[in-house]
Amino acid sequence: MRDGIDREQVSGALLRWYDRAARVLPWRVGPAERAAGVVPDPYRVWLSEVMLQQTTVATVKAYFHRFTTRWPTVEALAAAQDAEVMAEWAGLGYYARARNLIACARAVAAQGGFPDTLDGLRALPGIGAYTAASVAAIAFDRSETVVDGNVERVVARLFAVRDPMPKSKPMLARLAARLTPLERPGDFAQAMMDLGATVCTPRTPRCDDCPLAGFCEAQAQGIAAELPVKTAKTPKPTRRGIAYVVIREDGAPLLETRPPKGLLGGMPGWPGSDWGDDPTPAPPLAADWALLPGVVKHTFTHFHLELSVATARVPQAVNPETGDFRPGFDPGALPTVMRKVWDHAASGDLFAGRDGA
Repeated sequence: MRDGIDREQVSGALLRWYDRAARVLPWRVGPAERAAGVVPDPYRVWLSEVMLQQTTVATVKAYFHRFTTRWPTVEALAAAQDAEVMAEWAGLGYYARARNLIACARAVAAQGGFPDTLDGLRALPGIGAYTAASVAAIAFDRSETVVDGNVERVVARLFAVRDPMPKSKPMLARLAARLTPLERPGDFAQAMMDLGATVCTPRTPRCDDCPLAGFCEAQAQGIAAELPVKTAKTPKPTRRGIAYVVIREDGAPLLETRPPKGLLGGMPGWPGSDWGDDPTPAPPLAADWALLPGVVKHTFTHFHLELSVATARVPQAVNPETGDFRPGFDPGALPTVMRKVWDHAASGDLFAGRDGA
């Protein structure tokens, strides 16, 4: 690994490339706009960075559009009902982000706007080192180092770092900091991310098109595609559970709101058993339950989940032991795994005999 790369030469070459090749993204103020004096909106920068955590650009675009159309300012988002925000977030996953989004928006609105320093941003609820550095650099042009997976890959190849991930993360962050310029740090941060997303890609890096090829040690050694080295992942365990989907005579399903903390916290979902090796049945009411063939499969960060689905139809006067019946139910407001359960239930006989079914 070499460390004698000249920061000004690297940043200059990368920014020249970015000026002509920057991706057009709905939350971004492009280089031409910035040159014309357009200032990024910290609300849009922050919102996009939160949404993009562990989620692809292609997926985020539609959510970002809906959020900024419905809540165009941080003050508007701060005034929204929790359930409304969680419903709009449904399908993006990692629901703690949505809960932190609400808390952060309210803190920002209460203090009259986003702070423009790294420390001030880090003090806000739910904002970690990465998001704080991103907002500081992109929205306020602070010379902060932004390191995501794309940046780690670019840096690992540029310096030919052979130490495996994730142990090499601190080293990669230090090396990235050596490259961060004092001028145009926000554009530089976005250029690094664009380079990793479009040229210095994981499996087939396009070294012939890379503006940093002349500085890249991995390219010189012919090992770019082999870096960064990653430690083999431990196989994820599989947990199992039972989800109960019950429909009242008027078509209203029985749903519950999950506890505010924990997996899918604050989101609507189907009553169910525990998730483990041998789940204990926990029907929410007495009914003629039908266990559907097959299971619903979903993968979370740390485990795979397989849910058996039991369905029932009940009279209008039934009172559940948990949850409540919800007329006007919108499946789109469910988190992905719960929507899968709904789709699986709908494939059975749950709706047989209903008007229009």
